[in-house]
Amino acid sequence: MADAFYVPRGDDRYLPTASTVGPWTPDAQHFGPPSALLVRGLESIPASRDMLLARVTVEILGPAPLTELTVRTALERPGRSVELLSAELVAGTTVVAKAAAWRIVTSDTTGVTVGAAAAPRPPEDCPEADWPEGWHDGYLGAMEWRAAAGAIRAPGPATVWARQRVPLVDGEEPSPLQRLFTVADSGNGASNELDMTRWWFINSELTVHVQRPPQGEWIGLDAHTVIGPLGVGTARSILHDTRGQVAAGSQALLVRER
Repeated sequence: MADAFYVPRGDDRYLPTASTVGPWTPDAQHFGPPSALLVRGLESIPASRDMLLARVTVEILGPAPLTELTVRTALERPGRSVELLSAELVAGTTVVAKAAAWRIVTSDTTGVTVGAAAAPRPPEDCPEADWPEGWHDGYLGAMEWRAAAGAIRAPGPATVWARQRVPLVDGEEPSPLQRLFTVADSGNGASNELDMTRWWFINSELTVHVQRPPQGEWIGLDAHTVIGPLGVGTARSILHDTRGQVAAGSQALLVRER
């Protein structure tokens, strides 16, 4: 197992390692690490005051190859309280993903906090998660997984805990939001309703609404999938740290027989 998901090459260029390989094919990355790499780029855009990435949408334009990637970022719409940011992931001359993010100025609303879901049972009380046979290693092996509810090998909703065994970028400590997005793209896999050897249920995007940055290494993912009658589905997730809900995620799914 490689020591990080990416090795920096300078000038915002990064070489993916074998730890990024996704479960569908050994030739492309799971989009958790690329999503986190885009968030890392968004976080690098200077802010004049304390602000939080409140919503990030990652549009997946194609497979993320196991070749060198470049991250490009921009401040699309500056503002005193709300700003629109963008980032893109480029392989050679091909843009493989774009991210758009709303960054909102923070303030103290502790006294009116409401609506957050309670955390699942603690990861130390959960057994190791057991992924279905035939899923490729790489990303799955680079994360430590604990099963909190449901059964990943059986169809239906599932709740898992995950933490990185390796950093996002070699030599760096991942930020809280980078840890969050490394896990957030796993909702459709954790709550799979179909046999992956017979069906595709691949997401074309990932949208995450953040309420607060997570604390600690463990990220909880409480996920369920809805499949419609026309080859389209949606995977929805509540994302946690060990104190409770920190974000909500969703993924639009292509559902089709292989």
